[in-house]
Amino acid sequence: MSALPRAHELGLIACHVCGLVCREPNFSPAACPRCGSGLRRRKTASFMRTWALLIAAFILYIPANVLPIMRTVNVGDVDDNTIISGVVELWMQGSPSLALIVFAASIVVPVLKFFVLALLLVSTRRDSDWAMHQRAALYRLVDLIGYWSMLDVFVVALLTALVRFDVLSRVEPLPGVVFFGLTVILTMFASMSFDPRLLWDARKNHD
Repeated sequence: MSALPRAHELGLIACHVCGLVCREPNFSPAACPRCGSGLRRRKTASFMRTWALLIAAFILYIPANVLPIMRTVNVGDVDDNTIISGVVELWMQGSPSLALIVFAASIVVPVLKFFVLALLLVSTRRDSDWAMHQRAALYRLVDLIGYWSMLDVFVVALLTALVRFDVLSRVEPLPGVVFFGLTVILTMFASMSFDPRLLWDARKNHD
C-alpha cells in the first residue's frame, strides 16, 4: 500500500497559529488569510530555540527546588518552605490529596516536560521514525498539561493575599517562587517553539 501524499505534494500549507490549511502561495512571505500570521512550512530555528529555552529552564529549576518559595510567620514562629518541604508539611498536616496535587504540578509535570521535550529533540534530530504517533501524542500531552505547573505560584499568591487579613499570621513569597515561575514560563515557550511537524519529516527521509 503506497504512502499517503504529503501536504507539500498537494500544494497545501497549514498556519502554525490558527491551523487553517491554505493553498501554498507562489510568493514569500505570505500571510494566513484567517489570522494574518506568516505562513511557513516549519518554524524558524525550532531546534536551537527549543534547546536554548529547555536548558535555561532546567538551570532555573535547580534554585527553584533548593531555595524556599514561601515564608510562614505565625505568632513569632518563622517557617521557610521549599517545594518538597511544603509537600511534606501538607501531608503531615492531614491534607494528602492537596499534597499529591502540589507534588504532581510542581515536580512530576516539570520533570515530564524536560524528559519528553529532550526525547523529541534528540529523536527528531536523528531522523528517527520510531513510535512517531506515540511521540506526537506525548507532545500534545505536554503542551496540554504544561500550564498546570503554575499551581504552586497561584497557591503562594493566594495565601499571601488571604493571610494578610490575619493579625497574628502572614505569608510572604520568597525567591524560590520566582525561579519556579520562570521555569514554567520557559518550558511553555520551549513547547511552543518546538515544531511537531518535524516528527513526520523522518518518514520522508526513510522512504
